[in-house]
Amino acid sequence: KQHAPARPHKKRRTVALNAPGARSVVVTGTFCDWANEGHPLEHDGNGTWKATLSLPPGRYEYRFLVDGTWQDDPSCPERVPNPFGTENCVLDV
Repeated sequence: KQHAPARPHKKRRTVALNAPGARSVVVTGTFCDWANEGHPLEHDGNGTWKATLSLPPGRYEYRFLVDGTWQDDPSCPERVPNPFGTENCVLDV
């Protein structure tokens, strides 16, 4: 009897951004092929937006879209240059 290949366990990572005046914040990146709809963040009522991602182990690049404008994650220590002359944040899972 053959066993199905083990799938890597997904790990949860929370991303957050302080953007009190924003109307919408999404996180997008290599984990969703940079889709503009990405993963919406929820507002906590105090100016901070948060989302918990469930991702297989790996290295991902990401950025926030705040009201349609690209923005870095100021709390992310590791960044890599992107083709647009800005930087992507790096998330190790």
